[in-house]
Amino acid sequence: MIKVLVVEDMQVVRAGLVALIDGEFGMEVVAQEGDASGALNALGRVVPDVALLDIDLPGMDGLALAGELAGRAPACRTAMLTALDRPGHVRRALDAGVSGYLLKSISPKGLAEAVRTLALGGRVIEPRELAESAESVTPLTAREAEVLRLAASGADARAIAGDLFLSLGTVRNRLSAAVGKLHARTLVDAVRIAERHGWI
Repeated sequence: MIKVLVVEDMQVVRAGLVALIDGEFGMEVVAQEGDASGALNALGRVVPDVALLDIDLPGMDGLALAGELAGRAPACRTAMLTALDRPGHVRRALDAGVSGYLLKSISPKGLAEAVRTLALGGRVIEPRELAESAESVTPLTAREAEVLRLAASGADARAIAGDLFLSLGTVRNRLSAAVGKLHARTLVDAVRIAERHGWI
């Protein structure tokens, strides 16, 4: 029996996933949660084989949760189940160590097959075009993406410098480099471009 953990904040979507998985031969949902803290608490009660995580969770997002699951339940295979179809999101998910990236438009049969593949140790990215385009590399370094992500949340250069324990000049240099590499006119444009491609 494949034991599945479902983490999805939208109740209707979560209920549909649970019904679908529980209706499949050889698999069952052992826990269903609406956020990361609930999922981590569930690990005290269950040991899932596969975790299906939404990326856009309240509080800790799905990518951060995947990292936590890898540390606390290393045998559990994690997959993102999301509406976000940008190659940059796929790349970030793979870099976070997930084994699957599935769009919510996947068919019920496709989802069941993906869960079985993951449980057997395989990797699944659907649709396949996402896997190919995820190989395209972001022009930003990890540090440039980090400061741009903080800028996107509304933090100014001084606040970013304080958060990252960097000098104000270093933060301004990284933001300027990001704007240049993305061929943006302004920082706001750079944030929009990076978000559109899923690079931050």
